[in-house]
Amino acid sequence: MRYLVTARVKTGQEAQLREAIDGGTLGRGSIAGDEYLRNMHAARLQDDGRVQWIEVCYCPTPLQEERDYWEEYFTLDKVQDAHARSRCRDLTGEEPWACGDCDCSQKLEARLAARGRAFLK
Repeated sequence: MRYLVTARVKTGQEAQLREAIDGGTLGRGSIAGDEYLRNMHAARLQDDGRVQWIEVCYCPTPLQEERDYWEEYFTLDKVQDAHARSRCRDLTGEEPWACGDCDCSQKLEARLAARGRAFLK
């Protein structure tokens, strides 16, 4: 499934987050692998300080695996479905692991890319 994540960087964690991104260690040890770095490269910083990105997650609970890694640096404001669950080929069992190459959130990602500015400069 794909989720739209809205979060805020925790006060005092900006430098540590940047270091983890630059050093490629963000999410190290997680089964999600490089997904964390991909998320940060696609993330958008909104004018009100919120950061938004689309997260691919195969856990039965949204961000079950990723939450601890994100919450080290972010306060998660909202995690919501990025598209209709009924059309998720992985979730319905039609095509396991489909979310990795799926374009189901392409329109949302395009709208997100047009708002705010890139999180990483």
